[in-house]
Amino acid sequence: MKPETLCIHGATDRTHTTGAVCTPIYQSSTFAHPGIGQSTGYDYTRSQNPTREQLEQLMARLEGGADALAFSSGMAAIAALMELFSPGDGIVASGDLYGGVMRLFDNVSAKNGLHIRYADTSDTAAVAAAITERTRAIYVETPGNPMMHVSDIAALRALTSGRDILLIVDNTFLTPYYCRPIALGADIVAHSGTKYLGGHNDTLAGFLVTADAGLAEKLRFLYKTTGACLSPFDSFLLIRGIKTLAIRMERAQNNAIRIADWLLAHRKVTAVHYVGLDGHPSIAVSKRQASGFGAMISFETDSAETAQGVLERVRLILYAESLGGVETLITYPLLQTHADVPEDRRAALGITDRLLRISVGIEHADDLIADLEQALA
Repeated sequence: MKPETLCIHGATDRTHTTGAVCTPIYQSSTFAHPGIGQSTGYDYTRSQNPTREQLEQLMARLEGGADALAFSSGMAAIAALMELFSPGDGIVASGDLYGGVMRLFDNVSAKNGLHIRYADTSDTAAVAAAITERTRAIYVETPGNPMMHVSDIAALRALTSGRDILLIVDNTFLTPYYCRPIALGADIVAHSGTKYLGGHNDTLAGFLVTADAGLAEKLRFLYKTTGACLSPFDSFLLIRGIKTLAIRMERAQNNAIRIADWLLAHRKVTAVHYVGLDGHPSIAVSKRQASGFGAMISFETDSAETAQGVLERVRLILYAESLGGVETLITYPLLQTHADVPEDRRAALGITDRLLRISVGIEHADDLIADLEQALA
């Protein structure tokens, strides 16, 4: 089944007899047992719920995984994922990484005895140099947030071959519509489902998709124990959102290509970071491992005053901290997504007071460009 069709029909519950076209919301915390030692397959919603189960099966099919787990947020998913590791274990992580994940790694994972080493994961040799005998995982976000660095997933898989090292890929920016990391060798794929999968800025969600059932079993034990499961209603919203994922991603990407080209030519813009530009250093890798470039753009202005002026003057584009919805959003990473990242690390990444990030939505591109033009005037 093609991904466009799978997005719409992959969560169809054919076990019920009502003929409902939409997956029902099973808004129940608990389920009755038919008898002693018997179960319908559902006992308590923290463990499993029929609505969430349909969503998880859909995500597993979209990503080509053995199983998927739906969490109450993307950060809840990553926090549960870190429970796979023990004190003393090491993780090599992308330097170009969502600031909230860095905050978790630096303040919670480190406190729990994990050793986090940040590296430029778009440079496979740098990752190889960062691996030690205690390394148990490579964690990459690709394209990176917010500088759009692209990691070669297959090359990183080769680094872990024959070693007890998991390859974990955050696929939030591209979604399984454009990239399927498991097919390239990833062991676990992570998502903030809040973003493109939900697609409408109206709910929080997170996912972990595993390549094999054994790993899924370990995560399901942690999932049941820590309890950050996605609610039935939010599961319904995610199923509904995913139905339009394909057309939203195509429209947003087409808009992003036009906006990136327009920004390149603007006199107040000094750099544009978009994976689909011919000048992007990893465009060849992107074309090899993904069928699209997504709709995330970061760009640098000629001064902090220009950047802050854009935030003050945009009218159609919303100054808000998120991404992946139908609305176009603009973000100031220095004060928002990466505010808790140490200043020296931000500076090394290029996250300055001149950097802005745009999540391009599905409005008409002409209207978005007109808004940027007046804001940059």
